[in-house]
Amino acid sequence: MRLADFVFSVVTGSHRRRVILTLLGFVMFCAVFVALALAGPRLDAALGIGPLFPLALRLIVGLPLAVAGVLLSSWCIVVFVSASGTPVPFSPPRQLVVRGPYMHTRNPMVTGLLASLLGVGLLMGSPSLVLGLTPLATIGAVAELKLVEEPELKRRLGAEYEDYRRRVPMFMPRPRRAPSPWP
Repeated sequence: MRLADFVFSVVTGSHRRRVILTLLGFVMFCAVFVALALAGPRLDAALGIGPLFPLALRLIVGLPLAVAGVLLSSWCIVVFVSASGTPVPFSPPRQLVVRGPYMHTRNPMVTGLLASLLGVGLLMGSPSLVLGLTPLATIGAVAELKLVEEPELKRRLGAEYEDYRRRVPMFMPRPRRAPSPWP
């Protein structure tokens, strides 16, 4: 059984199974995020490399990036909960969510989490976290989205999701073009 088929079976299956796997998925996700954040400085120490930038620059760039990422991810969670779902793929909203940040990008929560991880890496001055682990986490997130979440959403939501996927970018919103002054 492919992982996308397993997720589909959980999403469309019993409430109890969804709750258990949602809690497990949330704990595992948090553990991975914390492990990455802690691994960066340890890897730096093992490699004998120092901070990436001076502290002032790390604060000026890293803190706003980390805060913006947390705020974006939090907004996404509020949107999902208001649609009677969770951000964990085992217990998503039953309908396609296309409001709030989801009007501009299909995966704003992932964008926020990766921005947070990058911001934390900058704050810590960790070259390993900024230049190694965050890009690896990005590759892992894209793989999970392409191999698991998108096939499950296509199967469960059909043409509505396919249309949304075609119109809305995966991570970064498209710049809005100003309306032409010419008729």
